[in-house]
Amino acid sequence: MAEQMKHEIADVVRVGEQDIRTFAPPTGLRVLEAAGLLAHESVRAKVVHEARDPEGGLYETRATVTPAGDYLLLFPDGGHYAAGDAKINDMLAYRSADRGATWQGPTVTFDIDYNQHGFVPLIPRGSKRIYAFGTQPLRGRYTREHGLHENAPIGYRYSDDDGHTWSDVELIRPDNDPEFTGMSVMRMCETERGTWLIGSHEGDWSCKPLITRQYLLRSEDQGETWTLLPCPRPGGWQAHGFDRMDEGRPIALGGGEVLLMARTPEGHLWAARSEDDGKTWSDPAPTPLVHPDAPPMLFHLSDGKTLAAFHHNRHSDTHYTGLSAKAELMKDRSEVWVALSGDGGRTWDEPRFVFANALIESFDNAWRNHQCSYMDAFADDGVLHLFLPHRWERALHLTLEESALTRLPGKGEL
Repeated sequence: MAEQMKHEIADVVRVGEQDIRTFAPPTGLRVLEAAGLLAHESVRAKVVHEARDPEGGLYETRATVTPAGDYLLLFPDGGHYAAGDAKINDMLAYRSADRGATWQGPTVTFDIDYNQHGFVPLIPRGSKRIYAFGTQPLRGRYTREHGLHENAPIGYRYSDDDGHTWSDVELIRPDNDPEFTGMSVMRMCETERGTWLIGSHEGDWSCKPLITRQYLLRSEDQGETWTLLPCPRPGGWQAHGFDRMDEGRPIALGGGEVLLMARTPEGHLWAARSEDDGKTWSDPAPTPLVHPDAPPMLFHLSDGKTLAAFHHNRHSDTHYTGLSAKAELMKDRSEVWVALSGDGGRTWDEPRFVFANALIESFDNAWRNHQCSYMDAFADDGVLHLFLPHRWERALHLTLEESALTRLPGKGEL
């Protein structure tokens, strides 16, 4: 009965500054009861996994298409890596050989004695090797003291058998800052020239409010050597006035151009741009995309050119006092909208509604009740596959035909 109550559909869902009755949603919207979402009618959803321990939860869902054509979904289950010193989570894997129609798993991906943060996939062009980048809180290289509990070495493993077995971890030691520690869980990119770029930010939780700085790790030789950008610590990017910028997502646009989109508490997603293969960057500035203190969710459509920025399109936390689980901030994560750009993120079309959490508040912690952030996605043959750590308790797989994107409703059409 308690589990049934936890997944009870709410009578009213807030979307686009208006209340929508779930028992009589507007034309074109429907309630996906099993997934616990209110969504456009073109969205399909299935629950792939429920957290083994509902209290510990599961975290960032990340997926890729393997060189053999399988879909590979990885996420940590058991608790957040920065929650304590004890081993509490495992990186779990699900695999689909039929484009997500069915999933096999879970299996434990890495047999290691420390916690995992998330899977940042990279398959270099022309290669059958899958890389798994991410935060590596190894014992002896990681401390929870002095407010540094989210900072750890960044490293990677690789698989040459389509993601079934993996190498030992290799740590990144940038030439200009060898002891760099931070956190990396956002998608990375490879440019046309073969340069690798992965975002990493460091945070100091001993400061009130929290201070973060955004960096990029850049390699021109497929991971042999790295440089920390824009410069060695403590000179990372920030949104001035907030002392924050984090969870940066670089995406290659072709012709030596790269866009970096990042999280700030200012009320919009921010962006910086490089025209020289990621060597130098413009100053970060706000985009028109309204967004709370939550990460960017930025992807290419199937054409490899059109950008799709999924964002929450609402910002209520106008009195910033630091990152916390206060209800107004967490409720802002309940809606997911999408805006498209055909010019590399210089301009964006009208945001259109995709889905929103439709479950009642059943957790004591507001951080769990409304969570629809940290979504991952990839496009395959005209279909967008979305992977959501819904309420930090369930891994959802959603699909949406790219041709349906223009039918999604704007705020005035709900």
